[in-house]
Amino acid sequence: MSITLLTRDGCSACEAARADLSRICGDLSVEFDVVDVDVAANSGETELRAEYGDRLPVVLLDDEEHSYWEVDEPRLRADLAARNS
Repeated sequence: MSITLLTRDGCSACEAARADLSRICGDLSVEFDVVDVDVAANSGETELRAEYGDRLPVVLLDDEEHSYWEVDEPRLRADLAARNS
């Protein structure tokens, strides 16, 4: 299971989503990655910015879009519990 938060520098909604994910994942002892889509694009990986750049932040669960603009906490907790059972 993998959780990835797609962000960009200077995005206040991205910072709020990161704080939410830190709290949720901390409660469940689950790690998550953070990927800045602009940094990735500047390194030649343009797909993430092209796909998700207009609706950041985006939470990916197992590389599938789970939520965007904010963390859907009830749904994320339920999906993580289902994957851990």
